[in-house]
Formats: sequence, structure tokens, C-alpha cells
Amino acid sequence: MAATLNFAAVDVGAESGRVMLARFDGAALTLAEAHRFANIPVQVDDTLHWDILRLWGDIRQGLAATAQQAGGALAGIGVDTWGLDFGLLGRDDQLLGNPVHYRDHRTDRMQAEAFRRVPREEIFAQTGIQFMQINSLYQLLALVLRRAPALEAATRLLTIPDLFNFWLSGTLSNEFSNATTMQCYNPRTNDWAWDLLAKLRIPTGLFGPIIQPGTVLGPVRGALAAEFGLGAAAVPVIAPATHDTGSAVAAVPFGAEPAIYLSSGTWSLMGVEIGAPIIDARSLAYNFTNEGGVGGTFRLLKNIMGLWLVQECRRTWAAQGQTYDYAELMRLAEAAPSFGPLVNASDERFLALGDMPARMRAFATDTGQAAPETPAAIIRCALESLALEYRWVAERLDELVGKRHEVIHIIGGGARNTVLNQFTADATGRVVLAGPAEATALGNVLVQAMAAGHLGSLAEGRAVIRQSFPLETFEPRPTARWEAAYQTYLRLRG
Repeated sequence: MAATLNFAAVDVGAESGRVMLARFDGAALTLAEAHRFANIPVQVDDTLHWDILRLWGDIRQGLAATAQQAGGALAGIGVDTWGLDFGLLGRDDQLLGNPVHYRDHRTDRMQAEAFRRVPREEIFAQTGIQFMQINSLYQLLALVLRRAPALEAATRLLTIPDLFNFWLSGTLSNEFSNATTMQCYNPRTNDWAWDLLAKLRIPTGLFGPIIQPGTVLGPVRGALAAEFGLGAAAVPVIAPATHDTGSAVAAVPFGAEPAIYLSSGTWSLMGVEIGAPIIDARSLAYNFTNEGGVGGTFRLLKNIMGLWLVQECRRTWAAQGQTYDYAELMRLAEAAPSFGPLVNASDERFLALGDMPARMRAFATDTGQAAPETPAAIIRCALESLALEYRWVAERLDELVGKRHEVIHIIGGGARNTVLNQFTADATGRVVLAGPAEATALGNVLVQAMAAGHLGSLAEGRAVIRQSFPLETFEPRPTARWEAAYQTYLRLRG
């Protein structure tokens, strides 16, 4: 029997982070949470920041706890986080200020300014990325227009996981799966979109060589290795798919049938895995995105507002003195009357922090619907709207790829949301397979194990996932009322 290997997976999402200990015996994987922490943005004057140093402190605490649980013996450490955001380094490789949150208002109107300089069609032709005002391209353009001192002083740009990997290993890198999300990468040339960046006057010297998932960056720095309690053997820092969705998709337990994945969390990311990007008039019209994956794959997908709608409602109510846990909100929604008002689950009015219930009521009123008033009605509205958006995206994926996908794999924390899972099956008329919930950490570990030579391929790793983690099946129960709701949703979506 093969010796059991221990890997540390650092997975930081937009709402929370965790450091996980994965044990792999050559046939099966197990996961144990060593440390979980909140990811709370900080407002300073008119700018919303990530609390990056507190996150770094939590990562260090988590890695120390992981190493202790592993008896000081780790075969690798991998970091993945949310995408788009970045830190700027100066000439001494020191961070120039706190990274800014993608929900900050600095990107307001930046898409229009970008299109004034470079036509929308040309930006898509060069990047193949969905247009969202939060994209790194528009964050950088905002800095250019403001003549931000940090941008003028910067010598290197690192996405958030690249930054943590640098602090862990001392190696500066830009990893492929995260680089491709920024709308600054050209998948046709397999390099940064140099021409586009130059036309927008974004300093091209900020961007370094792009590395692939599975690259060994180097050993954990000596002082950190001692702090974590690692043994004498050097522990490698391995870049997984550092974009959390890239890692999550790596762990989707695909079977033989054509299937869609849905990474369900703060964001819902719904798509298919393909061998080459699809950049054409239809994918532009549907505003789909082509992001890099593991093993030379691409993720043709759509970013959907996701459970952010629920999270921000919950936060708003808590601020008003009304506290709910997620399980309670789901019970309320399940018991609420069905097929009431709906919202466009991808409308940009829901993007920023703020009073989400008020915004959902306003959307309903503005579109001639009765406003949802109670928490139960509001959450029911959010969940049914998400399920109907999933149907719209699934139908577009079928069209773009040229075949129907009968199965939807739901992974990530949202895979535990049985109410939304059943709604998704009902709305789409497709079988939903839910799990694993910790797909991001598992995909992170699979890539580490491949890099270390303990797994031969991504397919082999996915077979390990299927063997290690049971899936929950949700059979579709389509009804005439779901069909009528979809027709209403199409009108709201425009």
C-alpha cells in the first residue's frame, strides 16, 4: 500500500477562506479543515479594500495548524483565491498599498471609456472574456486615468494568489488560470494581450511570464518553514489552478455523458470544459467567457451573480438587527409561495455592496411585479431567479458547443443548498449531481499531486474524486409553472 501523502490547500474565497489538510493514500482522498477565517473587506474613505495582511496572517496560522496535524510532513502547499484583483509591487518587491476590492466603485463607467478607445468587438477578439465592469482591465484603466502614484511606481503586478505564493516562496509568477480571467490575456497568442494593453496605456512592464498550473515555484521560505513547524525536508510551494474556479473545475467528477459544471458560491460560474476557446459572434453576443484551466483546457462559462444575492440580503438584515443563518433562510424560502416576483440574476444593479432586499424590491416594482416584502419571499425570489438564469445559460452552452448536456454537476459550497439544487433541476429539466462541496480545495490538491508525480493525469485525479466523495442526485420535475416562469424571466432579462 502506498504511503499516505499530506498536502495543504489554501483556498480563499470572496466571503471566507480556509486551509485544508488533504491526505492521499494513492487511491482515495480525505480532507480536514485546519483553519477557517472570514474575508471581510475594509472601507477607507471612498475606497473598498481587501484586508490583505490579515488574510496573510490567517494563511500563516492555517498552515501552521495544517503542518501540526500532518506531523510536520507536507508534500506540497498550493494557494487559490478569487480572481480579478491584484497587488502592485515596487522596485524592492514590496506591496504598494492594499489591493482594492473588485466591488469598489472605481470601475464605474470604465467599460464605456475602454470602448471609446478600443471597440468592444476588438477587446473580445483579443481576450475572449465576458464583459464585466469588475474585470482587471477596467481596474487598471481606472488607475491610468487617475494617474495613480502606485501605478507609476509599480514594477510588477501580481494577482492575489500570485502575491501569496510570492510571500510563501519568494518566486514572482503570473499563473495561467488567473491571468486568463483578467481580460488582459490573449488566448490566441498564448500571451498577454500586449496590443490591447498598449492601446489603453496600461504599462506592459507590469506583466511577467505566465506559468502553467502544476508549476513548482520553490520551497517554502526558511523563516516561514520554521514558523509552520515543517520538518527538515524542503516543502514545495506548487501553483495549482490559482483561480478558485479553475481549481474547482479540475475536481468535477465528470462521467462519460456530456455535462455542464456549476461552481456555486458567492458567484455562480456555469460552463463546460473545452480544448480551445470559442471566440465568435455568438459567444460575444451572449457575453460568455473563455478562461484557462488545467492541462491546456479552457472553461467556456458565464459568470452569474450567484449566492451573493442571498449573502448580501443576510448581511443587510443582520445590520438591521435581524439575524438569520443560511439553513434558516433556506427553510423559509422552501416554505414560501412559489413563482412570485423574479429578478434578473445577472443585473449589474446587484453587484455592489448595499441594501440587497431594497434593490430586489425596486427591480420588481420597476418591471411591473409585486415587490417581495418578507425575508422568505425575497430569498425565494433570489433562488428561483438563479435557477431560471441557469436554464438560460445551459441553453446557450448547448448552442455554442453544438450538443445538449443532460447533466449539471454542482460543486462548491452551494452544492449543499438542496433547495437551489432541486430548483435548478426543475428549471433546466436536467439531472443535477451535487458534490463535492470542497471541490476547490480538492482540485488544488489534485494539481499538486500531479506536479509531484503521484497522479498521472487529470482524468486519473477525477476518478479519485468519484471514488472518495459520494454525489447527491436531483431528478428534474419540470412543470408548466416553471415553463411559464421562464417565459417571464426571458422578458425580464431582455
